[in-house]
Amino acid sequence: MEEWSKEIFATFESVAGVVDEFFLGVTEIVEEIANDLENSFGAEFEEFCQEAFESLEFIVEIYYEFEEITSEGEEPFNYSVRPNSSRHAACIGCRNYHGQVYGGNLLVCGMHPYGWDTENCPDWESMLD
Repeated sequence: MEEWSKEIFATFESVAGVVDEFFLGVTEIVEEIANDLENSFGAEFEEFCQEAFESLEFIVEIYYEFEEITSEGEEPFNYSVRPNSSRHAACIGCRNYHGQVYGGNLLVCGMHPYGWDTENCPDWESMLD
């Protein structure tokens, strides 16, 4: 019986050694793949950032041109208005707030196209829900 338990113990040690080697090999492979992905992703991410920056520059240029046009007295046909404490305070943080101006007419929301007069709108819903 003693010899049998020694053989079982030796077998378990052998299996444990093989399992350790397996996981060490897997760890090395995963680290290698992660490094390759990081190197590849790093270059792609840098390229993505450069393209995004160039696009942003283009958008900023268009914005300034648009601002120049609108500051000369012309109002754009369609633009957004955000609620604040002095204008449509009941709408701050509301999921139903629309806030778009169409041809000079502000559409506050579908339930109350002209807004709500008091601080507590009965149809207010959190944007976070």
